[in-house]
Amino acid sequence: MKNQKIVLAYSGGLDTSVILKWLIDRGNEVIAYVADVGQDDNFGEVRKKALKIGASEVIIDDLKHEFVTDFIFPAIRANAIYESRYLLGTALARPLIAKRMIETANKMEAGVVSHGATGKGNDQVRFELSFYALNPDIIVFSPWKDAEFLDQFRGRTDLIKYAEEAGIPVKATRERPYSEDDNLMHISHEAGILEDPALKADIKVLSKITHPYNAPDKAESITIEFKDGTPVKVTNNDDGTVKTDPLELFTYVNELGSKHGVGLLDMVENRFVGIKSRGIYETPGGEILFKAHQDIEGIAMDREVMRLRNMLTPKFAELVYYGFWFSPEMDFLMAAIKKSQELIDGKVYLSLYKGNVIIEGRESPSSLYDQDLSSMDIEGGFDQKDSEGFIKINAVRLMAHHAIVSRQFKNHIYSI
Repeated sequence: MKNQKIVLAYSGGLDTSVILKWLIDRGNEVIAYVADVGQDDNFGEVRKKALKIGASEVIIDDLKHEFVTDFIFPAIRANAIYESRYLLGTALARPLIAKRMIETANKMEAGVVSHGATGKGNDQVRFELSFYALNPDIIVFSPWKDAEFLDQFRGRTDLIKYAEEAGIPVKATRERPYSEDDNLMHISHEAGILEDPALKADIKVLSKITHPYNAPDKAESITIEFKDGTPVKVTNNDDGTVKTDPLELFTYVNELGSKHGVGLLDMVENRFVGIKSRGIYETPGGEILFKAHQDIEGIAMDREVMRLRNMLTPKFAELVYYGFWFSPEMDFLMAAIKKSQELIDGKVYLSLYKGNVIIEGRESPSSLYDQDLSSMDIEGGFDQKDSEGFIKINAVRLMAHHAIVSRQFKNHIYSI
């Protein structure tokens, strides 16, 4: 890749700093694009570093509000969870970053976009599918799949050596010998020493949440209010704090979950490329909202609508994880899920305690729950004698099956 104008997804870390310098050394003009999706970074230092290396421009883009409203909340509405466990923190941020990079490339008249994701992981797919979906004419340069780059850099040692020779500051530390991805939704920890799936991760791995072992001994009570399946208000019932702005709401729920050790997950998952990967995730606010949303649906969503939506949820999560956010099938699922959420309104009362989200009650103006009808103590408009016919009709199929099985068993005995 030579003599091109390139927008590079830049983090300020070792990999993207080396890629930035390597591209500049080949006569390219490189714009360092830094997406602020809520990671704990010193963006002033990141800007200084990129300019020192030789970036023609550094763009630091605050995407936190859009991340919450257009990516995290839609995933909450869909109850999106990959392989029944992972709340998709990294996967949700990638299409947003890719979208804004394409917008930046169009604005800056750059014909190439680049990223530092490896050829073994999911992020390369998420970035590149999004790039091509949003601009079919864009050229994507992926260094970790480029022969010239791979000949020069076989691993971390080569990257560090190159950085030192080029005068690129390197944070040499053995304190955290694994890879991390941090954003507003979560932080992930993987690779390095964590590649041994049997290794018990040290408590020091955690950086967003308090380990449940060390969480406060006193529970904290909150109320989360939903409108059309979207969280619109959180109230701390202990101290009266109220948040309604989407970003402030999510940030506050994150703080509460972090304090009480909510959202810790250690799992082995299946990457899209066919490799299994061990990851440790901290998703405090996401887990609280996920569980509260599931609960409000229980009282406000029709049974058959829920059954159909639950068929769509695993596919939604898979599309997010695999990188198909900008796809016709995702457009279809978004429309269906939006329709399913039209009456998902109400409040969920819950407590946070040592890693647990404890649901304590709920109410909804769209409630389908009829206390009199459900009661075991009063008739409430339901004639219990009607259940006799209901049971007999449903038993017809079972009795027919039993008769066939019994006949086959007798025939088998007689043949012996």
